Amino acid sequence: MKHNNQPAVLSYYGLYLRQYLKENHPDKPVDADFIALRDKEAFDTFEQARREGRPVDGAQELAMQTLLQGLHFSEYRTLVEVLENEFADIVPPEKVYPLAMKLLPEFKEIFSGYPLSDDFAHSSEYTRLYTELTGAAAIHIDEYGI
Repeated sequence: MKHNNQPAVLSYYGLYLRQYLKENHPDKPVDADFIALRDKEAFDTFEQARREGRPVDGAQELAMQTLLQGLHFSEYRTLVEVLENEFADIVPPEKVYPLAMKLLPEFKEIFSGYPLSDDFAHSSEYTRLYTELTGAAAIHIDEYGI
């Protein structure tokens, strides 16, 4: 497959990234240039790894690391998790995603107090963030409802 530089034509990687952003970072504007750049970088990483003799699975793993670098932790997904786990008896499933989108800008200050990174969800500080978000969501729901 030959990769061209036209942003409208994306390989598997670009299409995957577009869907990943839609599901995990819907609060971020769609940036066609960013997607096209990552698409190309992932494609180039895969090709280079294959030229170096890596097996297809290993080359694919490297390409996906390149594609998703800096995007593994999602503030939006974290809020969805808090709402689904801690407020399942209050927030109906169909309201979880819209409420998470509504709360995200209001909770930016909470997120800014933590060193968010790709592996943040596996850190000891994640539990503190989760607890803080749970408390803030409880207060918000108490004061404003769903």
